[in-house]
Parts: sequence; C-alpha cells; structure tokens
Amino acid sequence: MKTIGLIGGMSWESSAEYYRLINEEVKARLGGLHSADCLMYSFDFAEIETLQMQGRWDTAEKRLIDIAQRLESAGAACIVICTNTMHKMADAVQEAITIPLLHIADSTAYLIKEQKMERVGLLGTVFTMEEPFYKGRLVGRFGLQVISPDANGRALVNRVIYEELVKGIIRPESRDAYVRIIRDMANRGAQGVILGCTEIGLLIRPEDSPIPVFDTTYIHALAAVDFALA
Repeated sequence: MKTIGLIGGMSWESSAEYYRLINEEVKARLGGLHSADCLMYSFDFAEIETLQMQGRWDTAEKRLIDIAQRLESAGAACIVICTNTMHKMADAVQEAITIPLLHIADSTAYLIKEQKMERVGLLGTVFTMEEPFYKGRLVGRFGLQVISPDANGRALVNRVIYEELVKGIIRPESRDAYVRIIRDMANRGAQGVILGCTEIGLLIRPEDSPIPVFDTTYIHALAAVDFALA
C-alpha cells in the first residue's frame, strides 16, 4: 500500500470525512484490520480563510507548496488537497513536488464522463463557481458544459459554506435553498450536479437532489484509495 499525503483543515469538518471515507474504503477492499497508510497536515482554517478573502493567493500558494513538500519528504507517494477551492494553486503545487497530485476536478470529471453526461451544474465557493481554475478545467480538458447558479444563488451557496458548513452547522432551510438552486440548474439543462465544495456533502445527500449528485469529497477519497492500492 502506498502512503497518501493529505493536506486538510480547509475545513477540518470535511477533512474528517476524507479520513473516514479513505479508511472505510481500504477496510472494505482489503478486509480484516486494514486501514489506510496516510499522512495528514491540517491547516488552521482561520488563516486560510483570511488569505482567501484578502486575495493573498500567493501566500496561500507558498503555504500549500511547503506542506506538500514536507509530506513528500515524510514518505507520501501522492498529494491530496482536501478542498476544491485550494485547487486554484494545484498546478503550482504539482510543479514543486515529484509525486503526483490527485486533482479533485479530474477525478470528478472522469466519473461524469463514465456516466455519459455532458451538462452539469456546479456548486461551491464563489471562487470555484466563478473562476477558471476549476470550471475551465472541466470545460477545457473534458469537454463538459458547466452551469452555475445565478448571482443571487452563488452568493447564497457561498454564504452557507462559510457561515454554516465549515462550522459544522447544518440547517434544513439551507438544504431547502440548495435544492431549489439545484432544481433551477436542472431546468436549465443540468443532467447532474457537482458538489464542488467538500463540505456540501454534509448538507446535500443524493436523495435530496432532483438530479444525480457528484460528491467531490467521496469521489476524491476513493481516487486516493485507488492510487494507494494500485
């Protein structure tokens, strides 16, 4: 089994899900008392959130590169960034290490293509929904058509993430609002919806959505296990 290097704490709520999912999947595949061989560095999310809101992405990039290199030096065979938004600097992190970085958007897009879908909705932080580092990758590398919520919808989705989900707060009214946004994207042609923030899976379950959901936390965690056991 290869060692998985996890960059977490963004937020710890979803990082805990990564740890649980990865270990459950290793146990399911290998049986017995098996669990994952992994290393995790967990950020203080208050630091990262401040850098995001201040637009200090260069500083955030240096922090991620430093941690990725430290995980590689400690024996990690791959790097998993346990958040969608911080994949904004994924290319720079990959260039700074010699082991593969398992990109969350790629893992998700492969599954979408396997299910023969062409048009998908995207939920996430405003950075993920509006900037090209994520949406552009889905379009440019995989030929997907990506539908985002309108401006009011994007603001609501982002607010719920930063004011509720990263704090472990789950509100039924926020779930209802997300479902309305998903339904609107489905009416605009979305065949499925990407839960493009690793905390959204804490709020939206497959049975809540009128269209298939692609939970990036679950998909990314399984991709890490695939790599570790290959």
